[in-house]
Amino acid sequence: MNDFSPFQQITEQRTGRWLITCDHATNRIPDEIQTDLGLPHTDLARHIAYDIGAKGFTLELARQLNSPAILSDFSRLVIDPNRGVIDPTLVMRLYDGTIIPANRYIDEAEIARRLDTYYRPYHDAYETLASVRDDVAICAIHSFTPQLKSRPRRPWQIGILSHYDKRLTAPLIKALEDSEPLRTEVEKLGERLCIGDNEPYIGHFPGDAVDTHAIQHGRLNVLIELRSDLIETTQDQHRWAGLLAPILAQTLKDTGL
Repeated sequence: MNDFSPFQQITEQRTGRWLITCDHATNRIPDEIQTDLGLPHTDLARHIAYDIGAKGFTLELARQLNSPAILSDFSRLVIDPNRGVIDPTLVMRLYDGTIIPANRYIDEAEIARRLDTYYRPYHDAYETLASVRDDVAICAIHSFTPQLKSRPRRPWQIGILSHYDKRLTAPLIKALEDSEPLRTEVEKLGERLCIGDNEPYIGHFPGDAVDTHAIQHGRLNVLIELRSDLIETTQDQHRWAGLLAPILAQTLKDTGL
């Protein structure tokens, strides 16, 4: 695999207590996996392959919070680092109407190889960073497509996902709803501010990344989903990071946790 690394981490001189993570940062298919999983470039550019805009937003948010970050560097279609190892969607065979040809008849040996080559190195590095300080607060960044095929358009600009640990999520939702700068930004789009509480997805599942590195260790955590059309460009990513960074910082401070 030459000098390929399945993750990117930013740690130098970052003293903030947040750890900003991005499980679906890129649509990269490693060279050793031939024919781009049998998919055309048009499909690899879609949300099925990665979280559009999430990488740039993550890097800028981490910079503004002066906190370390870790990001995957392989497509979720290779193997999904935000799934538990026994999750049936760990390797997707069909996603939003698209068959993944190279995954359609994948065997256990190839799944095990991808686990060892991509998935576990990412999670080992993730846990190492999460363990650096006892008061770490994990902020997992994802993006969601504005509309799935044959489904209504999603109204939320931001979704905050949680399971039973709402120490950060509950106050963060309120802070987002009360933010005038955020409301103003959304009104410029001709929309009303709509913050999803476990929308457009339901919280966490056993063995997923936040469960593994936060819930099971009692670490503070929040998972943020941003609608991808809001963060497609570098300019958008920086603007939205500038909106959310002070809210995250103040919320963490106000909780006293």
